[in-house]
Amino acid sequence: MAGSSRWVVVAGIATGLALFAMSAKDHEQPAPRATVVPKRIDIPALKLKAPLMKLGLSSEGDVELPPYDKPGTAGWYTGSAVPGDGGASVIIGHVDTKTAPAVFYRLRELRKGQLVKVLRSDGKTAEYRVDSVERVPKSDFPAERVYTEDGLRLVTCGGSFDWANHEYRDNVIVYASPAGSDPRA
Repeated sequence: MAGSSRWVVVAGIATGLALFAMSAKDHEQPAPRATVVPKRIDIPALKLKAPLMKLGLSSEGDVELPPYDKPGTAGWYTGSAVPGDGGASVIIGHVDTKTAPAVFYRLRELRKGQLVKVLRSDGKTAEYRVDSVERVPKSDFPAERVYTEDGLRLVTCGGSFDWANHEYRDNVIVYASPAGSDPRA
């Protein structure tokens, strides 16, 4: 996720539209902030354990990204469900920085059936099994599928790097379901 781009803006607009579509009323009071939050993500197959920070929306309506000066930290989008609760839970991390790999550098290596754990502030651990991993052009970011369908979503950049625009052309998205929902798990 090195560099900012118009595709981040496009994804942010799509995200904003998906979030707006989810609102039931124009003047609805905001939901109370979650008292339980995800604290750490563990992906045993990648030997990854990383802290999670809260991510909100920027003043432009885009989902915030973790700061580049914390490449080992991923972020939970606070507008999504707390992992382990119903709904879509979204965790975002960088693939790299200008000088080194970042927290989700190996995310594209995940395979169907592999385990993803999210430790919560209440001491519980939400466990998910990977359903699929896809790479999509940033211009075709599937905002509705990522932000509204049940399950855990892990998002980073990927594909080839566009040197002219200083950004990756694609997003890598991991879709995962609660570990107990698949009888084969």
